[in-house]
Amino acid sequence: MNNTTFLGVVVGLALAFAIIFGGLAGFLWALLFGIIGGAVGAQLEGRIDLRALVDNITSGNGGRG
Repeated sequence: MNNTTFLGVVVGLALAFAIIFGGLAGFLWALLFGIIGGAVGAQLEGRIDLRALVDNITSGNGGRG
């Protein structure tokens, strides 16, 4: 199994549960770390380009066009 996006999500969730465990706050932290882990894994896998995304957000052009 060579799916680094899935691995990133699993690692992110494991770290979230290791840092904070239980309750609504723990669930929200797990969700946040899962999203971050998935984004990092997708970046490493080449499915998304985070640099282009950040450049589009910070460029101030207001989107495409």
